[in-house]
Amino acid sequence: MNILFTALILISIAVMLAVSPAQVFPTMISGVKSAIELSVKLLAIYAVWLSALKMMQATGLDKKLSKLLRPVIKRLFKGDSDEAYSNISVNLSANMLGMGGVATPAGIKAMSLMQDGSEKITQNMALLIVINATSVQLVPATVIALRATAGSSDAASIFLPTLIATSISTLSGILICKTLSVKNDSPNRKTKTLSHNIGNVKSDFGKYILKMRRGK
Repeated sequence: MNILFTALILISIAVMLAVSPAQVFPTMISGVKSAIELSVKLLAIYAVWLSALKMMQATGLDKKLSKLLRPVIKRLFKGDSDEAYSNISVNLSANMLGMGGVATPAGIKAMSLMQDGSEKITQNMALLIVINATSVQLVPATVIALRATAGSSDAASIFLPTLIATSISTLSGILICKTLSVKNDSPNRKTKTLSHNIGNVKSDFGKYILKMRRGK
């Protein structure tokens, strides 16, 4: 990736030197200046949001949200351990509050606990990835920060649209995962049912032969 960016920068400079040599260094200086200004603005906004999220952690709001999600998580991720459920709860609640630093380790731990011993991804693991990718956002801190730096008069107005959009995307992702998992399970269920029926037939036939030999 670094090689790609370096190549793009060198190509851009070469094109600018060929088209308008006098504008190369002023443009580079202007770009650096804008980048520094944006970084300082984002630093201030993130400092405010991170302090607010830290207070949420201190008051136990994240843990309360995690407990609130626990019954739903047990219904979505069936067949896993309580430890996996705990890590999934922390992962999802932290994502909803915009605390990516807390969400990532919990998500990685949950994924490792959901492994079934094979190298293939399980249905619950796939579902967790989808929910993380479509994550419901209660506090869209990054979008608010970017809108504020761009000069938005009401940067926080993104709250409701973001909540609606991420809720729909998460629900859609869950429905798709569950639908595909049911389709994938159908052949296995049919095979198991057929095997069970064949086993019953063999058992009944064996009992009948045994009775015939005994003269009953």
